[in-house]
Amino acid sequence: MKYRTRRRLSIVVLLVVMPLWIAAALAFMAWWDRSFGRMPVPLEMLVYLILGVVWILPFRRVFLGVGKADPDAPTDPDAR
Repeated sequence: MKYRTRRRLSIVVLLVVMPLWIAAALAFMAWWDRSFGRMPVPLEMLVYLILGVVWILPFRRVFLGVGKADPDAPTDPDAR
């Protein structure tokens, strides 16, 4: 995947997918609370930690190298 495509896709993931995942995680925890009662706080923190890490696993290739300089860009500043 090209650098520009990964960069744009990473913005979409951060602005669309991440908020949807947060809403789904909160809805899941609210459902759990209604159905089974509140979890002990350390367990609840562990579940939030796991949910906070799991969402990124499918997108790790998208974010790989996005914060670095464009490798496809010309190295000569006059070659525009």
